[in-house]
Amino acid sequence: MHISSLSSPFGIGTMGKEAREFVDFLEKSGQSYWQILPICPTSYGDSPYQSYSTFAGNPYFIDLDILEKEGYLKKAEYENIDWESTPDKVNYGALYNKRYPVLKLAVERFLKEVSEPFETYCRENAYWLDDYALFMTLKDLHGGLAWNEWKLPLKNHEEAALSEVSIQYKNEILFWKVLQYWFFEQWNELRAYANEKGIDIIGDIPFYVAFDSVDAWAHSELFQLDENRRPVDVAGCPPDGFSATGQLWGNPLYNWEVHEKSHYAWWIQRIGYLTKVYNVLRIDHFRGFDCYYAIPGDAPDASSGRWMEGPGMKLFRAMEETIGPQRIIAEDLGFLTESVKKLLKDSGFPGMKILEFAFDTRESSHEDYLPYNYPPHCVAYTGTHDNDTIQGWFTSARQEDVDFAKAYLHLDDPSDYHWGMMRALWASTAEFAIVQAQDLLGLGSESRMNTPSTMGGNWVWRALPGSFNDGLAEKLARYTKLYGRSR
Repeated sequence: MHISSLSSPFGIGTMGKEAREFVDFLEKSGQSYWQILPICPTSYGDSPYQSYSTFAGNPYFIDLDILEKEGYLKKAEYENIDWESTPDKVNYGALYNKRYPVLKLAVERFLKEVSEPFETYCRENAYWLDDYALFMTLKDLHGGLAWNEWKLPLKNHEEAALSEVSIQYKNEILFWKVLQYWFFEQWNELRAYANEKGIDIIGDIPFYVAFDSVDAWAHSELFQLDENRRPVDVAGCPPDGFSATGQLWGNPLYNWEVHEKSHYAWWIQRIGYLTKVYNVLRIDHFRGFDCYYAIPGDAPDASSGRWMEGPGMKLFRAMEETIGPQRIIAEDLGFLTESVKKLLKDSGFPGMKILEFAFDTRESSHEDYLPYNYPPHCVAYTGTHDNDTIQGWFTSARQEDVDFAKAYLHLDDPSDYHWGMMRALWASTAEFAIVQAQDLLGLGSESRMNTPSTMGGNWVWRALPGSFNDGLAEKLARYTKLYGRSR
């Protein structure tokens, strides 16, 4: 469950009281892990996989009550704001318009007397924070336009032009730095609270970065961009049984030759940073390290793409030599070639198994996802953020697949379908078993987190207050103990 999905009176889940209450629920129910989506700032489309920065935290998750306790806000400045959302949905448009004015009031008070911890934080994180704060300031100055539409010296990241902006808009830049300081101050306290309760946090690193990001703007040499800083090729996936034209994601592709010459310094810095933010790191789209799908930058869809070779084990060997072995989960879903399977084996990372995939008989590989075929060294899921909920799947899947699942799982009570599928997961030999919060609550398709290749209505689900109660904790604890998965 993502932080955004926590209940909260302020339009979106935050790192405050409700987050700690959820950790308490996990402890009571005998759990060991809380997996979340990327915590980076979201951009157009509200997806945490399309962010302005691979290093920054999402300012929306900063808890306003904590800022009030620290003296930077007054209750009257935020408690009666209409966030234009329902208790079970996030309204990102309202957050964008109404959250930042409140945060600016708090930052003004904070900056009246700059603290040594803040200055230390800025120094230690200058390698990403300086560019990020400048990037966000420039986006505001350009009315939110993507960086490739800025004036030429700024678009090209020219030092003289950036120095001038840094002086002229010093306070605006400081605003974005303070938000990051507060974000990671609250994040570190939440993570420490979870760890003290025996809960490790599994985070997520997107494989690609957004084109409209500080990463592509400040480090354009790391991406396949032309002399005008336009993408030569972009990311996506080829046509398949679900899409006749494939999926056009539009992310800039990496210039792997440049990365190799630097001994993968940017990737190692990125992964090393996030392994300190989280206890365990899930790498999204792991197959991209073996080979990736390249689509011409001006193509209308993904049908004209071609497969290109990725860095393979060279990157992971360089990573281990530099930062040592890390706790990593590889998202190895989709069409897997023998070379992808070999890369997973050579890396030593556990892959993923999705139980909903086991019953999709249209796919020849569906049997790989049946529990009796799980290798012990894997992480098994009921579904991911890209799948329907269990109860939703039983109403939207093909009837023959539903019948297969009901027979395999011995299901006859529709109200118990989600528990039946979760029990099969817990009974498997998978090293770790992770369920979606929506499945634990038995929710339907209306609570699905994301439907790939669609716009609108994604990433908005929130749990209603009181959903994770003592009764549910007792039931989950009972099953967790029954299947030998208690802490």
